[in-house]
Amino acid sequence: MGEEVKLYGTWASPYSLRVEIALQIKGIKYEYFEEDLKNKSSDLLKYNPIHKKIPVLVHNGKPIMESLVILEYIDETWTNNRILPVDPYERSVVRFWTRFIDDKVMSVVQKYYFTGEECEREKAKEEAYEALQMLENELEGKKFFGGETFGMVNMAAIGVALTTPALQEAAGKDLLTRENFPLISRWSEELINCRAFKEKLPSKDELVSHFRSRVAVANPSK
Repeated sequence: MGEEVKLYGTWASPYSLRVEIALQIKGIKYEYFEEDLKNKSSDLLKYNPIHKKIPVLVHNGKPIMESLVILEYIDETWTNNRILPVDPYERSVVRFWTRFIDDKVMSVVQKYYFTGEECEREKAKEEAYEALQMLENELEGKKFFGGETFGMVNMAAIGVALTTPALQEAAGKDLLTRENFPLISRWSEELINCRAFKEKLPSKDELVSHFRSRVAVANPSK
């Protein structure tokens, strides 16, 4: 039976990139639809009428929303090259860290760079440093999050490796540096140079250009 797989996303979104990486690692052929978030397509609104957000994976006409949910769906549907462990406890650990990355890392990093109020930005910076230090500790003695193999936590953290450095350059404000977080910096280089999906990743220059205007709008005095 033929598989129909579609992905609705945006090229600069780390949440879309997570899904593209998983599909690439699994060797799944899919049709990609680039969304304009200022003028969302009728298909996106049809498949995700509640949140109206990307990414959305459509498998044989059935939509799956939210990037972390999509990653689990992909792993359960196509069981080659597993990205989640089989053991229930180990799976729970993966789920914890993926949620931590979204709720405690990426959310405050974005708040730091896109908040205009100085007091809120400083608070976000402190929270970001604390969260990044927890990730740094988790990488101690490991090549990847979770051990020596590339799995779902690393996909969830693509924004740490790719988006955060681009935001730093676009805003001219360092947050994640090799001096402060050497293990995350080493892991980031391994990740963005991985042959399995390097071709799917946008360049840093492209991302810096993309984010520069957004940062300027959020910080008009700069």
